Amino acid sequence: MSANKSIYSVIKAPLVTEKSAKDSVYRKYTFSVDRGANKIEIKRSIEKIYKVKVDKVSTLTVKGKMKRIRANQRGKTTDWKKAVLTLKAGFEIKLT
Repeated sequence: MSANKSIYSVIKAPLVTEKSAKDSVYRKYTFSVDRGANKIEIKRSIEKIYKVKVDKVSTLTVKGKMKRIRANQRGKTTDWKKAVLTLKAGFEIKLT
């Protein structure tokens, strides 16, 4: 991890949705992460914050949606990055 990034700047927030709640049975957890973060930085940050062992990290960039701001003005929500983490057997994260 580079010197100017902290572990808390890499992980923004856990994503708690119906799909991610179902995946927690299979030790898969979803997080919103910094767009510039790579898989190694994400893995190290999660391991230090939650004190678990990460088996696999999958990332994807979610494209922003087109929105209408006012009557005829169009806008776009920002692109963001999502990480799906699979933990090793015997570990779990309590997200409430």
